[in-house]
Amino acid sequence: MSKISSVLICVAVLLHSGCKENDPVNPDGFDKGQNRYTLTVESTEREYYVHVPEAYTGDTATAVVFMLHGTSGNGLDMWTRSGWKEVGEAENILTVYPSSLRYCIIDSVDGQKNTTKWNSQPAEWMFCQNETPRDDIRFLTEVIADLKGRFNVDAKRIYLVGFSNGGQMTAKCSIEMSDQFAATVSNAGSFYVDSAFIPKRKLPTTFQLGNEDYGPGNTGPAISLSLIDTILHNLDYKPAKVASTHIKSFGLSPDYVVTGDTSTAIIATYPSLTPGSVNDYRFVFVKGLGHSYPNGTNHWMVAAPLHWNWLKQYRLP
Repeated sequence: MSKISSVLICVAVLLHSGCKENDPVNPDGFDKGQNRYTLTVESTEREYYVHVPEAYTGDTATAVVFMLHGTSGNGLDMWTRSGWKEVGEAENILTVYPSSLRYCIIDSVDGQKNTTKWNSQPAEWMFCQNETPRDDIRFLTEVIADLKGRFNVDAKRIYLVGFSNGGQMTAKCSIEMSDQFAATVSNAGSFYVDSAFIPKRKLPTTFQLGNEDYGPGNTGPAISLSLIDTILHNLDYKPAKVASTHIKSFGLSPDYVVTGDTSTAIIATYPSLTPGSVNDYRFVFVKGLGHSYPNGTNHWMVAAPLHWNWLKQYRLP
């Protein structure tokens, strides 16, 4: 076969296939369902998973939800059991599951150990002396940029959810990446210190905690949901410290409004002090929930669709 004939055949094949290698929205292609991608950030290979719903075509800009795992977890774990891929299918949104790196760390419970961790400092744990922590703010920023090259992403509707150490990282991102996320939900982990931070943008935030959550592997007596006022005013309790940090960092009123039901979940909403602003903070206190992201199997609550119903009302200005 002549070289000219070979070239013509190749051109015909490319035209028939839609010239995917020149497609600015989808240069590399994707599968419906689970996709794994890698990036090199700070000379280290990083991974993230994307669930592409069956109805996704790339013709319209699509919302994105990130789900961050906790200590010892990874992105595949959250893809498997968080419930977000099911929400992605039902709502035709892209769901993203990045993986943190493995480090030697020291915490007050287990001492020194090797496990996966988001660099969510300041926190109740520290890196071992010879570790070189990577910048996970940079990693997540590059994941967003990579997503925009692969998919038709609605940049004004990118959301972040995290569990445990991933919840701590989500809180950190609500300060340092609030210009990229429309709203965030931290679960079973949030700000560790009672402090005042300066966010790039004041955004809507939620912190969800179970009334039986004493941290990974720990147990204790259930706290009655009727004691919500106590745990939100006494700084010996985590919810009070987290609320105080939100109030000071996001310009919120300390006077909250309580809704919900003590038989299931109570919600305390702190409104913004800025007229017309939507950057309220919600504390959700869930009955019967230990240290887990509720998915209908480990607890009666199925958190992902509830969180999506709250997140989707917000978009970047």
